[in-house]
Amino acid sequence: MIDRREFIAAAGAAALVAPLASAAGGFRPEAYQRAIVVDALGGPGSYDSEPAAGWSAAEIGDVRASGVTAVNLTVNPPGNSPGRFEATVAGIARVDREVERHPDVFLRVLTAADLALAKTTRRLGLIYGFQDTTMLEGDLGRLDVFEGLGVRIVQPTYNRANVMGDGCLESRDAGLTRLGHELIEALAKRRLLLDLSHAGARTIDEAIAASTGPLAITHTGCRALSDLPRNVRDESLKALADKGGVAGIYFMCFLRTAGQPHSEDLIRHLEHAVNVCGEDHVGLGTDGSISALKVDDAFRAAFRAEISARIAAGISAPGESPDVLNMIPEYNSPQRFQLLADDLARRGWTAGRIEKILGRNFARLFTAVWG
Repeated sequence: MIDRREFIAAAGAAALVAPLASAAGGFRPEAYQRAIVVDALGGPGSYDSEPAAGWSAAEIGDVRASGVTAVNLTVNPPGNSPGRFEATVAGIARVDREVERHPDVFLRVLTAADLALAKTTRRLGLIYGFQDTTMLEGDLGRLDVFEGLGVRIVQPTYNRANVMGDGCLESRDAGLTRLGHELIEALAKRRLLLDLSHAGARTIDEAIAASTGPLAITHTGCRALSDLPRNVRDESLKALADKGGVAGIYFMCFLRTAGQPHSEDLIRHLEHAVNVCGEDHVGLGTDGSISALKVDDAFRAAFRAEISARIAAGISAPGESPDVLNMIPEYNSPQRFQLLADDLARRGWTAGRIEKILGRNFARLFTAVWG
């Protein structure tokens, strides 16, 4: 079994680096089927999934239909509430059970070779990631525990401040703490990917400057187009690219300062990010589920309740609204990346550039960091 795994991984490795051929007619379906497709923040399931119950047969079907190669799956609850260590371990255990229940559908991604293996075996690679580091409770030694449990992406802060630094909602914008600098060193030593999503502007800039290798902002937007705290300034995006990093553009409410975002808003942010960073340093991180949202009265009521709860907990960011859904209506489908690729091709994007945005750029970053 080890020999077979190594053979398949090696056979698929070329897909991580070999560009697809351009086609005069746009981005062909067969080109999408061959592409490495990475959602740098997302996951199986739907909005009303019950984590304890596991993913349903319909949600598993959506995974198979999506064509997505791998997702950065958040395994921790963000925020400064008590019990985050225990909750994170429990979250990892829940996902592990799903992988064990569906070994023909899911694969834990620990190395870049696993990403290739997920592609060649037509499974969804699950990359365990943190949004926030409150589960460490200030003890960087716990990184060894979570690395052993499969975590490969670490985001130091969520929206509010913690012992590592300031999140994007902190008006003081004080940047990284001394412990935050030590965290960056510890991640580099362990070859874990540093993710600066949700960080404050100064935290982002200090972390990029402190990082000795490439890093990511897995799910964000361009602040030059939508001046909201969850989006990132051009100078920071350029500095990220200069370090070899990748920024993932999300399918979120923050793509506009008001009103429901649509496909043209997402594409506008993608094109701006490419102009700032270069086409080798931009990807996609939807911050959403693979399954489509069933937008009915029950869904809208549940969504309003969630936003109200986030506001009450102090973790809701400006731009969030009970009336603005975290989705792009035109891409409310498990095949959202194929639909986006088609739209980009119609705007004159080459197949090679589309392939990079779909996942080749993140695959290269993962290879550089994890080996």
